[in-house]
Amino acid sequence: MRNKICDELNNSDIGKNIDLCGWVDRRRDHGGVIFIDLRDHSGFLQLTFNPDDGKSLFHKAENLRNETVIQVSGKLIKRPIDSINKNISTGEFELNVKELKILNQVKKNLPFAVSVHDVENTKEELRIKYRYLDLRRGKLINNLKTRHKIIKIARDFLDKNGFTEVETPLLTKSTPEGARDFLVPSRITKGDFFALPQSPQLFKQLLMIGGLNNYYQIAKCFRDEDLRADRQPEFTQLDIEMSFVSEEEIIKFNEKLIKTIWENTLNIKLINDFPRMTWHEAMENYGTDRPDTRYEMLLKNVDDILGDIGFNIFSKSVRSGGTIKCITIKGGNTSISNVRIKPGGDIFQVAQDAGAGGLAFIRVKENDIDTIGAIKNNLDDVLIEKLLKRTEAENGDLILIGAGKKTIVNQSLDRVRQYIAKDLRLVETNPANKKWNFLWVTDFPMFEMNEDENRLEALHHPFCSPRNRKELNNAAETSTAEAYDLVLNGLELGGGSIRIHESEIQKEVLKAVGLSNEEISDKFGFLIEALEMGAPPHGGIAFGLDRIAMLILGADSIRETIAFPKNQQSKCLLTKAPSNVEESQLKELNIEVTNEEE
Repeated sequence: MRNKICDELNNSDIGKNIDLCGWVDRRRDHGGVIFIDLRDHSGFLQLTFNPDDGKSLFHKAENLRNETVIQVSGKLIKRPIDSINKNISTGEFELNVKELKILNQVKKNLPFAVSVHDVENTKEELRIKYRYLDLRRGKLINNLKTRHKIIKIARDFLDKNGFTEVETPLLTKSTPEGARDFLVPSRITKGDFFALPQSPQLFKQLLMIGGLNNYYQIAKCFRDEDLRADRQPEFTQLDIEMSFVSEEEIIKFNEKLIKTIWENTLNIKLINDFPRMTWHEAMENYGTDRPDTRYEMLLKNVDDILGDIGFNIFSKSVRSGGTIKCITIKGGNTSISNVRIKPGGDIFQVAQDAGAGGLAFIRVKENDIDTIGAIKNNLDDVLIEKLLKRTEAENGDLILIGAGKKTIVNQSLDRVRQYIAKDLRLVETNPANKKWNFLWVTDFPMFEMNEDENRLEALHHPFCSPRNRKELNNAAETSTAEAYDLVLNGLELGGGSIRIHESEIQKEVLKAVGLSNEEISDKFGFLIEALEMGAPPHGGIAFGLDRIAMLILGADSIRETIAFPKNQQSKCLLTKAPSNVEESQLKELNIEVTNEEE
């Protein structure tokens, strides 16, 4: 059908008969000669149709619509010097078409222009609905090719280092691992359900117990949770597990893997070791366990300075076990107006959306400070000096203050910090000069408090090994896990831990998150039994492949790296999934759907 693709053509093909297939990108009629840009997956080539070559051929060319699928044959010739297109690889020549076959005619109007020459700001919802057209534009195809390259690099690296790729089940048991499960009803055993895996966590541990030693998998994972720009209900992990290793060995090995990916995709050599920060340090200084370290504006605790000045919001926060923290915006007096940080302003709204009641502020001026009277009137020179020293604030700087519950203060100031950094262009946006601030966050807490249910739950998952067993027994709520995350520019690339390999410790952890002996036996009996049969020390990590691809490509969302993504409501606009099924299908599964009245 074709003997060449567009991007393969070069000067050595001039004068040869060439057969090509592709889509009509655009058509132009210039003085009796018709020019058509042919597009295939590799690139573009200009086709010429001369009326002297036959009326029938010329008439066909006259009536071609954009996106019509065609096959052409003709002679490759040099373009005139004044019509050379230096923007494409085939810009020095064109195909003088002698034969044209329409393989598939476009039969309806397109929902948006596909040609790169008719670039328009198409709504994402429309792009997802007609993903096959969006793919034709080329950018998404290149994204998928880059994603493929990342996976191949990872596979080659792991294969070279003695890892075995193993597929684990997609139909498995529902277990409490953090997010909601997607459930699949069983037709054979009515009333029972499979669950789609949130991760291959338990199976990869079982592989280690089975003696595999080093495992990896390009794993599909499913989580029924609220979506954000970097979340999808189904996503892909690079899943890794190793036996007889320490936390340090896992970190160093996976750092080499990430460096290899960056070098072979972006030609960037990451020479230095990635810095490390404990979870506690990250939360205290950045308000998040995914800190973006490309800019300053660190959170500073000022409980001892502002907690007893007589301002009720501050004093009440400290007395109730909360905190007062602030960030300093360099030059903020000129770059950020009062309107933006008061009720109704965009920065104030960012803080409120994160759960804060609002923001207090102090503007630093040459010989004075400017703030509301209730704060200014209670700050003497000594306290002002201490505050400026703690916050490293100078003339012209703006201090933003949050007070209240510690988690809310951290969360709101983190959001404000990120928002201001973007607003003031503190982060380099030029891809050529992009900073890659990798960071290992270590020593995560074993648990966090679920205040709605008044119980502890695992911060990562309940299979992380505690750093100190005595600590687990005596003060579970403050115990530390041998857990670590790799963070890049404020986004989590991957997370892992040393796993529990002793059955008694595993039972203690499961009890700590509120499971009874009966529930442990029912949900995790197979794991406990396996741990009792000679489980080796083991650990691993899982990287989000979609997110890695997003960062390498400089995309705004992982949806730009996935062939057929869901939208923000977890729906496939292309196929209209999820959808209703036939009553007969429900009957086979012994399921009845009821619509509850609101």
